[in-house]
Amino acid sequence: MRLLAIDTSNQTLSVAVCEDRRLLGEYTTTVKKNHSIMLMPTIADLMQRVGLKAKDIDRFVVAQGPGSYTGLRIGVTTAKTLAYTLNKELVGISSLEVLAANCIGLTGTVVPLFDARRQQVYAGAYTIHQGKRSIALPDQHISLTDLLQQLQGVPDLYFIGTDVEKFKETIKASCFYNRCTVADSSRCCIG
Repeated sequence: MRLLAIDTSNQTLSVAVCEDRRLLGEYTTTVKKNHSIMLMPTIADLMQRVGLKAKDIDRFVVAQGPGSYTGLRIGVTTAKTLAYTLNKELVGISSLEVLAANCIGLTGTVVPLFDARRQQVYAGAYTIHQGKRSIALPDQHISLTDLLQQLQGVPDLYFIGTDVEKFKETIKASCFYNRCTVADSSRCCIG
């Protein structure tokens, strides 16, 4: 099965093509460009580089949020249009769960988050044990203080996401009660 994955939910624009769980090609940028201008040319370029045409795709996968309303609208509309036009399957996935899925080989609770402004975040929590991921806290829009309160007592917390640096001091100050790591990027580079 071949799939085309699209994520425009935040500043990062990401497009990937996979076949039978094997990555054929990927394009990710954090350049502050308008996703509405960049998305279709990026898809076209990537498809050409991997030697496929749109009709060769079996499933379109799109990040459905949380995140930027405008970014989500662009990605979801593009994916829906491609899937409908080509009569192919369309699947929406959580933007936060995608980040958590990058934490391969980790054991603990991964907390991906995005800045929602005014000390609010979009966040979820995913427990990873023996390579299996389960939802510890559902994706939500919440104040950072309330999120940290909900996570009180949870051991082995790993905070990830491109916006986590903005909240690093607040997170670290609240994690005196357990082991807590604040990653430097959305790729779960623990440090």
